[in-house]
Amino acid sequence: MSAVLQSVSTFFLYAVVAVFAQNAVFSRALGVSRLVKLVDDDSTDSRVFCLCLCLVQLVSAPLAYLANKYILLALEWHSLIRPLVLLLCSAAALGIVVVAVTLLKVPIADKIARTLPMATFNCAVIGCILLTTIQNYSLGQTMGFALGSGLGYTLAVMAVTEGQRKLQGRTVPNTFRGLPVTLLYIAVLALAIYGFTGHMAAY
Repeated sequence: MSAVLQSVSTFFLYAVVAVFAQNAVFSRALGVSRLVKLVDDDSTDSRVFCLCLCLVQLVSAPLAYLANKYILLALEWHSLIRPLVLLLCSAAALGIVVVAVTLLKVPIADKIARTLPMATFNCAVIGCILLTTIQNYSLGQTMGFALGSGLGYTLAVMAVTEGQRKLQGRTVPNTFRGLPVTLLYIAVLALAIYGFTGHMAAY
């Protein structure tokens, strides 16, 4: 019983760490280019995109864990083929999610089908499973970090979307409107997250 509770607590601990202290966007700049495009693109539903990203994260994480444990660590030159193997894990996760959505007849299946490739082949997804394999996380740690990374990306999308809405005011000079002020806003948020983790600037 204590082992189960410890595994559950580890899962949630790594999920919370991935959401806040190790936020994929604000602390590691993973998926920033897609995030900026997503906020400005009215044709893409950001909620569906974040849902797809979370699903792919959760499915690709155990695949990457198993691939790292039983394939990569058995090879001396594992670091050379790790990116390719992780990319294949993400592609397999895309296929699994597509099959699951089709079999379950999800009402928003069309939106998911259009958004899923963008959410799958995203450096936020690849970066997450790359970090978990390099750090040799356990399965519980890997799943917690994957869930937290997906939720952290969702949090970043919500924060940048809200910031984008408020940055349309007249007080923002014309030369800074649009992409420049959005990047400055993300940079300030990134500094806040970086300070939240307890790092100190080196001078």
